[in-house]
Amino acid sequence: MTYVVTEACIRCKYTDCVDVCPVDCFREGPNMLVIDPDECIDCSLCVPECPVEAIYAEDDVPADQRDFIALNAELAKQWPPIVERKDPLPDADEWAKVQNKRDQLLR
Repeated sequence: MTYVVTEACIRCKYTDCVDVCPVDCFREGPNMLVIDPDECIDCSLCVPECPVEAIYAEDDVPADQRDFIALNAELAKQWPPIVERKDPLPDADEWAKVQNKRDQLLR
């Protein structure tokens, strides 16, 4: 099993999770992070660090977010690793409250 970053991360890109990951499994896209399922060791350290509650165990991903399991796997092959915490996107706090923002995902 792996952990999955879901829609809540889009346009926020808080990187608190990156700080605690012991295997550097996060990948950075233009406006969200994903988890590389081949690198994730299922430690769950990232889950409580996410201020927008965007990270779930694969088996616990909400039904309306299940497509993010495949999306994380796909984008993890394309995006570079992120191994150090960075500032969130400038308007992250505003976007953190927004739902239904899949159309905002930049690949």
